[in-house]
Amino acid sequence: MANGVTELLDSLYRMIDDAKGGLGGTCRINRDDALDLLDEIRNKFPAELTEAKKLMAQRNDYLDSAKIDAERIRQQALDYAKKAVSEHEIVRKAKEEARKVTEDAEKRFNSLQNAANTYCEDALHRTEDAINVALNEVRQSRSKFRTMSGSVSARTAPKAYDASKEEDY
Repeated sequence: MANGVTELLDSLYRMIDDAKGGLGGTCRINRDDALDLLDEIRNKFPAELTEAKKLMAQRNDYLDSAKIDAERIRQQALDYAKKAVSEHEIVRKAKEEARKVTEDAEKRFNSLQNAANTYCEDALHRTEDAINVALNEVRQSRSKFRTMSGSVSARTAPKAYDASKEEDY
């Protein structure tokens, strides 16, 4: 006997096709054989329908699962893209802030360096002036000492050094 509904229907079709035709398009088939085939078909339908329903349910479950997975993957991709854009923006902002801080530090350094140079130049100039004044005082004191001590005549005594008459370097 045939296994599936399709095979049983094929057998019924062949039975009808093989039947001997009479006048007016009528034919005779074995009634009992035809009813037996129809009973088998009827009995097979619930099993095959159940199997088909199971397959359809499995297909629907598979599609639902695939849709859920696709949505999860899409959401993960969106989250990753947002994170990447956010990280890129953070890096860009950090670089911009670092550039500004570096520029400010360079300006501050240059300003402090100029102030330090000016201070040092002024301090060295004042020190030089003070040393020249002290040297003139020492020379004048020495000249007075020689004059007063009589060891060197006033005419032969060397002239006192006057730093104010010298040119700055």
